[in-house]
Amino acid sequence: MIEKKNKILVSPTSFGRCGSQPLDLLEKNNYDVILNPFDRKLTPDEIIKLGRDCVGIIAGVESLNAKVLESLPYLRCISRCGSGIDNVNLKKAEELNIVVKNTPYGPTRAVAELTIGLIFDVLRQISSRDRSIRNGKWNKEMGFLLRDKTVGVLGLGRIGRNVAELLLKLDTNVIGSDINPDKEWLKKTKIPLFSFDELIKKSDVLCIHVSSSNNEYLIGKKELNSMKKDSYIVNLSRGGIVDEKALYDVLKNKHLAGAAVDVFQQEPYTGPLTELDNIVLTPHVGSYAKESRLEMEIEAVQNLLDVIK
Repeated sequence: MIEKKNKILVSPTSFGRCGSQPLDLLEKNNYDVILNPFDRKLTPDEIIKLGRDCVGIIAGVESLNAKVLESLPYLRCISRCGSGIDNVNLKKAEELNIVVKNTPYGPTRAVAELTIGLIFDVLRQISSRDRSIRNGKWNKEMGFLLRDKTVGVLGLGRIGRNVAELLLKLDTNVIGSDINPDKEWLKKTKIPLFSFDELIKKSDVLCIHVSSSNNEYLIGKKELNSMKKDSYIVNLSRGGIVDEKALYDVLKNKHLAGAAVDVFQQEPYTGPLTELDNIVLTPHVGSYAKESRLEMEIEAVQNLLDVIK
């Protein structure tokens, strides 16, 4: 007979930094909390070792594959602190009666606002001009206005729609693409819908907000080369959506004017994109706004408690 356990593994390294309420809520309900001791994404073996006696996991983006789930005999709930759950083997979780929850609304505004900030950054070369001054150079190069640019939003879910609505207020020409669009929202906003291929070719700035690519590059060499010359790409979706090698090539040969990337196939990222001046790199901080992060962490804990209690 399996004895009752009351341990919870909390894998996101930033959990609790914006306020103690989420951890206090777990302790108030008499759960022992096991925190990520490595200050990085956990490996599958580390999850198994840390979570072997746990009834719940507050999950980040670590891989919760079939082997991991089969190795956690007490696990009853995975509560994702974030919207995406493509890092969880949902079929295996269902077989094992493990409930999977997420916090789809928590990161929406934070990711949307960072997207807008990164668009301004690449158009006006804010980060690169900062680096120039720190290196003793006074390079006053021209940037571009966002006004009247055609901005393509690939993926019109919660975050993509929020990005589009913010862009409309900035006098941009917003176009979109989605395999299952909200038709009422499109009608209300009057944003034209295009196919994937058309969107890529028409966009001066391409913003990516799709949730998954089924382990294949959605945007590879062919797609990047079909984009307008001197256009920009901004990716805050998932690592692996864009082929990083192909992105390096089109930035290096100046087919694309610039890019901003917040998500990578391997994190922490240390690859060749760091060598380029025409790209802005951020360390997967789309949801890292204190207000929204705290709300999301509290919701993740409550989701877990609702299941295991």
